[in-house]
Amino acid sequence: MRPIWSGAVSFGLVTIPVRLYPATTNHRPKFRQLRREDHSRIRYRKVAEADGEEVPSKDIVRGYEFDKGRYVVLDDEDIAKVRPESTRIINLVKFADDSTIDPIYLEKSYYLAPDGAVASEAFAVMREAMKGKAGIGRLAISGREHLVAVRPRERGLVMHTLKRATEVRSMEAIDELDGLPQEMKADEIALAKQVMANFEGDVDLADYTDEYQAELRKMIDAKVAGEEFVASPEDAPEKVVNLMEALRKSLDQ
Repeated sequence: MRPIWSGAVSFGLVTIPVRLYPATTNHRPKFRQLRREDHSRIRYRKVAEADGEEVPSKDIVRGYEFDKGRYVVLDDEDIAKVRPESTRIINLVKFADDSTIDPIYLEKSYYLAPDGAVASEAFAVMREAMKGKAGIGRLAISGREHLVAVRPRERGLVMHTLKRATEVRSMEAIDELDGLPQEMKADEIALAKQVMANFEGDVDLADYTDEYQAELRKMIDAKVAGEEFVASPEDAPEKVVNLMEALRKSLDQ
């Protein structure tokens, strides 16, 4: 695996050289848009709304609409004045219990590894000392400042970029939640727990394949081979009329 960034992770007066690696990948098939009659590729051109003329990249500027139809233009020099310079330091300013990081704030994940043999010992000590903890800090890279969380994982560390608090919507805005009952039947809750207990066990996400992508790949392969693709039968969920009856049937199964 090739690193995409190198720098250091820092807390207090401790600085440890590290390398950053992507932790995830995408296996979804990529599609192109084509003209139906001859499969010619569709290209998108940037045109001016006023006259429909195509505009070359050198004549395109960034504008912020501060009022309907009124813009203020920002050039590269304007953006550079507020853009943070990329730093080589992941500066951790606070450590907290790992459980305090709500998964809804997690954005992208990256692996951290020591950059060179000299950094290995300090890296290993940091990883061991951080068990059950998450370090919160900042990293400026590619002209953007990221809030990050660093925590131990297997033999290394994993760094998550985090959403800001202002980027996460409140559930209070969902009207349907206002109608939830304040009191529930104890026997229904007990039976629901009993049904769930039959499904308890250790979770290995490797056991869960993307069935949609697998079916999509089968269809593509069939079309390439000129064969007919037969879709799998779709499971239709039963409508729950009586909760207790549905729970009892689930328990019987």
